[in-house]
Amino acid sequence: MPAWGGCSRRGCESRRIGHNSPPLSANPSPIVTSAPSPLARLADQPYLLLSLTSLFWAGNAVMGRFIAGHFPPVTLSFMRWTVAFLIVIPFAWRHLVEDRMMIRRHIKLMVAVSVIGISTFNTLQYTSLQYTTALNVLLLQSTGPLFVAIWALIVLRVRLTLAQAIGALASMLGVAVIILHGNIAELASIDLNYGDLLFLGAMAAFGLFTALSQKRPAIHGLSFLAFTFGCGAVCLIPLLIWEMSVQPAPAFDLTNVAAVGYVSIFPSILAYLCYNRGVRLIGANRSAPFFHLVPVFGSAMAILFLGERPHLYHAVGYALVLTGVIIAARKQKTAA
Repeated sequence: MPAWGGCSRRGCESRRIGHNSPPLSANPSPIVTSAPSPLARLADQPYLLLSLTSLFWAGNAVMGRFIAGHFPPVTLSFMRWTVAFLIVIPFAWRHLVEDRMMIRRHIKLMVAVSVIGISTFNTLQYTSLQYTTALNVLLLQSTGPLFVAIWALIVLRVRLTLAQAIGALASMLGVAVIILHGNIAELASIDLNYGDLLFLGAMAAFGLFTALSQKRPAIHGLSFLAFTFGCGAVCLIPLLIWEMSVQPAPAFDLTNVAAVGYVSIFPSILAYLCYNRGVRLIGANRSAPFFHLVPVFGSAMAILFLGERPHLYHAVGYALVLTGVIIAARKQKTAA
């Protein structure tokens, strides 16, 4: 099992092996080590993990907008996390049992992370997609690094470095170039509305989730995933009951079932597994600029699947975003 959790293999084993373990032999047999599996190698590649996260979330934005009129937002969010939890729990159960005492000692933090990052963020996101446009969502997505930086300063006392600030600005400029089609006059056509305010609230919630996840206990990644998914879904039940009393139930046709399946697996299980691990490896502020890859992947999807023609501004925007991400995510050298 790759080290997706919060502790290394040696650290996890030390929790299970007591001090009374028999001493090692004076002439131990040679240890034969096998090459790490592809999953193990992937688990130690934060840039790839965070890039995959952005790819999956770009698909979530497209899918969320597509089914906005078919699913009430709380119902969609509840079904997404319930299905994701049911898929994850068989794989996570053993780790949950092993980590139960650690989770119990940090139960307030674990519940807070679940409510903020699962219940609140996604419900606000799906609600906003019923009112705002895709253009506005892509633009507001770029506020993610700003909210992460603010919450990292408040919660973790971690300041944004100069390189991270420059990188974030460069990648934000790249997003603007893509969204505005290289024409600054397009700014005049952007009209912020109620949905935009909701989406800003969603991004603020996710920034707090990112900062708080840095303080999570040293438990296995699947334990963290299963607990937050399950707890987040349970916390949505009161809102779900209210929504069902005022809105008709969605039709469970093939399209809607496929949509729920997609958002439960790719933007949920795979994206959060990759994101949590990536943030764990390089920290909140260095991870934040990867938010800007979401509109990059979104526009690329439009070119590939919707027949949109590529233009020069796409190339310029992509170059700026990638440059900014590389600058901001690069580890700073410390004085000896």
